[in-house]
Amino acid sequence: MTRDKKALRAQLRAARDGFFAEHRPRLAVPELLRARLAPGVVVASYLPVGSEADPAPLVDAAREAGCVLALAWVADRATPMEFLRWDADTAIEAGPMGLRQPSRSAPAVVPDVILTPLVGFDATLNRLGQGAGFYDRAFVQHDAAWRLGLAWSVQQVPELPADPWDVPLHAILTEQALHLPEQR
Repeated sequence: MTRDKKALRAQLRAARDGFFAEHRPRLAVPELLRARLAPGVVVASYLPVGSEADPAPLVDAAREAGCVLALAWVADRATPMEFLRWDADTAIEAGPMGLRQPSRSAPAVVPDVILTPLVGFDATLNRLGQGAGFYDRAFVQHDAAWRLGLAWSVQQVPELPADPWDVPLHAILTEQALHLPEQR
């Protein structure tokens, strides 16, 4: 396996795109997430781009549980990502890098749960993102939030090259399984 993150991203995006086009997979809501959902809990999500795993079933479960919903909001590559409150009345706008996000006028919130897109992952719950570091910086800023990565099974690799600033996830959900930290 290559240690070149750029090449690995290209390889994993191609695998994800092909898998999504052929299978149109869907995520189920794991009990581990349902147990975290309650009125007032802030669940930060994202609107998928292309073949990214769609968090819609998890967002629906959070909404039904009375959670406060938020979406990631990005200004530019240098500015830290924020999470803005999101509901049916929140205007969605085009953001940088092909993102769809709430209008900047939506209030910022502090997430309790962060649903995270990714390009690749490994058994130790390291994630390979798009490369801008938005989520890693958000994980540091919101270190008490539970981090759940969403992906398709074809995005798992034996091992990812991890940099010191890469923050592992608490769990990763695919269409096949919920991946949890290995017991040591």
